[in-house]
Amino acid sequence: MKSVPLNAFPRTQGRRAGAKKLREAGRIPAVIYGGQTKPESLELVARELDDLIHHSASENILVDLAVDKAKRLALVQEVQHHPLSGKVLHVDFHEVSATEKVTVMVPVETTGEAVGVKTGGGVLEHVLFKLKVRALPKDLPEQILVDVTALEVGKSIHLGEIKAVDGVEILGNKNTPVISVALPKTEAEETAATEAGAAGAGEVEMIKEKKEDGAEGAAPAKGDAKGAPAKADAKAGDKAAAPAKDAKAAAPAKK
Repeated sequence: MKSVPLNAFPRTQGRRAGAKKLREAGRIPAVIYGGQTKPESLELVARELDDLIHHSASENILVDLAVDKAKRLALVQEVQHHPLSGKVLHVDFHEVSATEKVTVMVPVETTGEAVGVKTGGGVLEHVLFKLKVRALPKDLPEQILVDVTALEVGKSIHLGEIKAVDGVEILGNKNTPVISVALPKTEAEETAATEAGAAGAGEVEMIKEKKEDGAEGAAPAKGDAKGAPAKADAKAGDKAAAPAKDAKAAAPAKK
């Protein structure tokens, strides 16, 4: 990956209010970290940054930051965008060494038309959209191209089958599928899946209804209008039995 020159300046205003003023002045707040120095707050010219992003083939960008006449090699680590306007709000740079390998995620792109799609009626599926690679900064690829021309229906291209360019190591389980061709679901399969989902929903409703019925049947036992007279009768019976007990106690003992 070829590095791209980019001008940067030490940031003079910090915090949220300062960042807002920077953007209004056509500058973008940024930070650079990594390497042997402490993180440093920077500001970029918004127009230059927009041109850099729009002309890049992928989100992996290697830049030669010119800060106070000093060159600092860095990777664009993260770009924060406004959720509505899409304008860049902040940029994170990770400083790297030209002689040390780095690990990044690289997007996967396909070339050719799979035979399983062209003649077999299959659908090309991306199982993985990015691959983890390790290389020197200058050797980092912007994207990994995979030829799918010979891919048949029911077949997959696995991680171990993808050949990287010289100086680049693809990391991960070699048996992991990356791209595959599968048959689309038939109308019968989709109908069966829909009916199965509807049946499952019906079972849940039936269980809920049974619980409600049980709750209604059990409610009178806790003491309602129907149960109140029985409780009163029980108390009356207790009072009626009391005199009999007293009478027995008052009876004279047999000689």
